[in-house]
Amino acid sequence: MALVNSTVNHAPATPAIPRLAWPLLILFLGAVYVVGYDQGALLQPLLGAVSRSSNYIHEFVHDGRHLLGFPCH
Repeated sequence: MALVNSTVNHAPATPAIPRLAWPLLILFLGAVYVVGYDQGALLQPLLGAVSRSSNYIHEFVHDGRHLLGFPCH
């Protein structure tokens, strides 16, 4: 009985980016913006000019900014 030796050269498959990676990347970048850079602009459509003076998001994530090394004042 003869053994059949089939040598097929397959190119290595490139890993596909999972479908969940893009939404997670967008959420991550949004979180970095909120924690690191927002100074009231996100709440301005809801609260108007008071959002910049009260700055609720900044106060909520203030310690997280310092922990991650973002300067805020």
